[in-house]
Amino acid sequence: MDSLGYYLKALNILFAFFALNVYPSYLQYIYPDIRPSFSNFGGIGLIKNPTARLHEEGTLAISWTHDYPYLRGSIVAYPFDWLETSFQYTDINNQLYSASSEFSGSQSLKDKSFDAKIRLFKERNILPQISVGFRDLGGTGIFSSEYLVASKFINNIDYTIGLGWGNLSENPIGNPFSLLSDRFDSRIKQSIGEGGNFNVKSFFTGKPGIFAGVEYFLPKMNGARIKLELDGTDYSKEGPEVLPQASPINISFVYPFKDFHLKIGYIQGNKLTFGFSISPQLGKKSSGRKKTNYYQPIKNPEIVKRVTSRSDENLYKASLEYMRERGLYMQLANIDHEKKKYTIAYSENNFLSYPIAIGRTMRLMNEITPDSIEYLETINLNARIGIHKTTIHRDDLNRLENYQDTSLLLRSSKIEPYFHKEDEFKYRPGRNLPAFFYQLGPDLRSQIGGPDGFFFGDLRLQMDGELIPADRMSIIFKASAGITDNMNELKLPSDSVLPHVRTDIVQYLKQSRDIAIERLQFSYYANVFDDVYTKFSFGIFESMFAGYGGEVLYRPFYSDFAVGIEAWDVRQRGYDQLFDFRDYKTLTGHMTFYYREPNTNILFKLIGGKYLAKDSGFTFDFSKRFRSGLIMGAFFTLTDISREEFGEGSFDKGFFFWIPVQLFSSKYKKPMTGWGLRPITRDGGQQIIHGYHLYGVTDQANHYNLTRDWDDFYN
Repeated sequence: MDSLGYYLKALNILFAFFALNVYPSYLQYIYPDIRPSFSNFGGIGLIKNPTARLHEEGTLAISWTHDYPYLRGSIVAYPFDWLETSFQYTDINNQLYSASSEFSGSQSLKDKSFDAKIRLFKERNILPQISVGFRDLGGTGIFSSEYLVASKFINNIDYTIGLGWGNLSENPIGNPFSLLSDRFDSRIKQSIGEGGNFNVKSFFTGKPGIFAGVEYFLPKMNGARIKLELDGTDYSKEGPEVLPQASPINISFVYPFKDFHLKIGYIQGNKLTFGFSISPQLGKKSSGRKKTNYYQPIKNPEIVKRVTSRSDENLYKASLEYMRERGLYMQLANIDHEKKKYTIAYSENNFLSYPIAIGRTMRLMNEITPDSIEYLETINLNARIGIHKTTIHRDDLNRLENYQDTSLLLRSSKIEPYFHKEDEFKYRPGRNLPAFFYQLGPDLRSQIGGPDGFFFGDLRLQMDGELIPADRMSIIFKASAGITDNMNELKLPSDSVLPHVRTDIVQYLKQSRDIAIERLQFSYYANVFDDVYTKFSFGIFESMFAGYGGEVLYRPFYSDFAVGIEAWDVRQRGYDQLFDFRDYKTLTGHMTFYYREPNTNILFKLIGGKYLAKDSGFTFDFSKRFRSGLIMGAFFTLTDISREEFGEGSFDKGFFFWIPVQLFSSKYKKPMTGWGLRPITRDGGQQIIHGYHLYGVTDQANHYNLTRDWDDFYN
């Protein structure tokens, strides 16, 4: 405790020195970038210690640090401004993956872990920000710890002090929770093994330790900062191979380049550490590149109106041509002279924000439609299924456009569900069917973190696309050809006692390196009743299974609830991913309850049924969509198989992101690029992966999904 008192006193003197000497500079200089930066553990913090800070919601970060004997890469997500979640992959350089050289050779040990931090109190004028956090949550226990931490900005210094348990207990004091129960007196040791269990009983047990530090922002240095801390890490808990600590004082320097941070430090009194992070804010409407493909008004609209007023046919054909030029495809049209209403049914595949398509269609109609028409109406069709209908009085559209007032326009607009009836339309332009769409591009298949090696990659040329042979029919496909790979060294066989519905991934990767057909799926869609949608599909659904089956979805237009049922008869594909099949086949199916919570905009999915390995249970899936279109989500599955039967990881779990392509483009684009990760691939709790789920196909068949982005109407 004497040495601890000495170091705390030294830190206190440094705090006072910085505070006294920086106040004048605070008045003279601007500190343009005081966004928090990342610790060596992946989440926001000092060097080894955490802080109470978090990024804005919608931030997605990647952090990498070299901190011998650890190489640690982290993916960090902020679904809310009060929650930080992260997944770490730690390469422990000085330990082998296994004691058996025949099993892992010289491959070093890899550790996977989830971390979480929750803000309890937001910083105020006097009060600090306070957070509670967990490291190595449900992992192997090598780095497991819990902490309470407070951070406070004074001038341009961010002060932090905290109390840590487990791996963060180097400077021990008495446990305050022992006043509640004597079970907190001693730490319940978590076994270091396969991981996957949440050892709640060990939380906040044993003697905690104090950690502290400062983040000092340098004047006229564009957000550069120096970090100084009293290290709270108890290195004895990380094993005998870890370098002993020569000093508990760590120091580092961080320099930002906008969202990109570089860092270098000297820690433990005996080693250098360095790393980087990138943390873009992707959730705001203004995120990404500024768009240049704004709406282009019609040239000489009054002349066009004189032409279209001569006949309905002229108006139909003018609408067809002008919409096509703007990436909108008129499917049907009708003029009701008695009601003074012009209706266009359209489809489009360019705009992630649905009101942009509605607004551009409405504005175009307003420019070319004769003045005798008072009401403009648009109908959205997807797979020739009616999705929604929007009606606006023309006077309201003209009156409010000068002010770009979308809130008043929304009140004046009638947005309602639409059940499609083809015979209601007088104009039905010929369709060029079958229609064929495709794109070519690179693809990377990978296997990460196994005993054979940390990373195996297969760079490929991929073609995916869609053939529309007739209305309501679709054939989607995905095929690829290998360019180069390092898959030869993959050799670890599956040890699963369940049917190998996923764990033969090594065989699939190795035996499909030349040509692979990953999907060849035929689907037929229908809207059988109001709010009821169906899909029947057959063919190759994914890389491992083919078969037939279908979905039924009940989705009321004005509701936050939906219910879906799906059932599939499938057979396992051959390892070469062509047209061979293996003996295994099964019936699988689920019922899904969807609920969008209106205050947080979180979509909850409860999925129950029979999985591919013939186990039964429930999947809990939750995701949040941000204003930019970014989606962050996570899931876990519990079935009727035991932890022993499931194997390493104990139960299926993971997280996923859907990132709008248009964030990186100067043009509006509809596609999303998806990425997800399971800490380990096992056979329990696995679902069939088929293309075009009905819930996504009918995304516009919901009033909220149309009105949430209504301020995009004039874009």
